Formats: sequence, structure tokens, C-alpha cells
Amino acid sequence: MINIYLDDMRPCPAGFVAARTAEECLTLLAECDVNLLSLDFELGYGQPNGLSVVHGLIVSGKYPREIFVHSSSLMGRAQMVRELKSAQPEGVRIHDGPMPEHVLHSAAASGKLSNA
Repeated sequence: MINIYLDDMRPCPAGFVAARTAEECLTLLAECDVNLLSLDFELGYGQPNGLSVVHGLIVSGKYPREIFVHSSSLMGRAQMVRELKSAQPEGVRIHDGPMPEHVLHSAAASGKLSNA
């Protein structure tokens, strides 16, 4: 099981696999079991954005256990959270905002254990 951090600019936190594009993120989601997913909205000029990933999740029906929408784009973040919550994925926790420190520390610790 992996954790995915979708962002084209910010550094990837420890314990996460970086996805720098929507396509890369959707590929990881399709091929792996995912525990935590953290999404950005803006992924570069003219590129598919985080909402494309949300739409892909909804179409596939294959969700991670927990989704954080960390984007600084207020409009984009609100749209992604709204669509995720409208889909009502069973058993999936959806958070409007970045991961809290305790989640980051737990993911980093889990990553160190799995790499040992």
C-alpha cells in the first residue's frame, strides 16, 4: 500500500510517492492500493488539473482510504472537495485542506519501516 502526493511544484513529503501530473497520479491509482492521497489543483499551464484526477477516481470507483485536498487554489479545492463528497465514496474520508502534522509523521514512519 502506498501514499500519493500530487503536486507539480511542492516537495513530496517522506512516506509518499510523488506524482507530478494528473496522468501519473491516475496511473498510480489504477496500479496500486492507496492509503493516503493528497491532491493539488493547478498542475502547470495547459495541463490537466487535480479535478481530472477526481473525475478519474469517480469513474473508476477505486478510491484510496483517505483524501486530502491541499491546493492553495480556493476555487479549485472547493470544486474537487464538492465533487468527491457528491460521489459519496463509501468508507473514504475526504478532507478540505492539507494533511496535519500527525498524518505526515505517521506516513513518514510507515515509509521508513517498509523500506527497512
